Amino acid sequence: MSDRRSDTLVRDLSLYVLARFALVAVIAAILVALQVPLLVGLVIGLVVGLPLGLLLFRSLNARVTEGLAVRNEHRARERARLRAELRGEQWEAGSDDTSGSDTGTEGSGTTEQTEQQEQQEPPSPEDGADGERAEGGR
Repeated sequence: MSDRRSDTLVRDLSLYVLARFALVAVIAAILVALQVPLLVGLVIGLVVGLPLGLLLFRSLNARVTEGLAVRNEHRARERARLRAELRGEQWEAGSDDTSGSDTGTEGSGTTEQTEQQEQQEPPSPEDGADGERAEGGR
């Protein structure tokens, strides 16, 4: 993801949040001007303003949603690359392995081997360094 896309996401998200809060403040101010208590005006402003903001700021909402989708896609690719490296595989940039499953050719049995090792009993304190019982007595 480029820095420019990240900057626009931060800017769009900030604008969207500020616009929605401003809408709530405007509705509350109108209600306070009509002699409604401030706390009641704020609650009504929240209840009415937040859904209304979805309609009024639809294009800004779409830009924020698109930016978040791009960011999540980038994070999924990076996560897949790191998982492939941890498995000892070569990660290909065109690979769509975002589920974390073993689809590579190298080390495809590593997950099964790891699961089998985790299912084995851990060595007891009486065992030697290699997991076998030490010979002899005390």
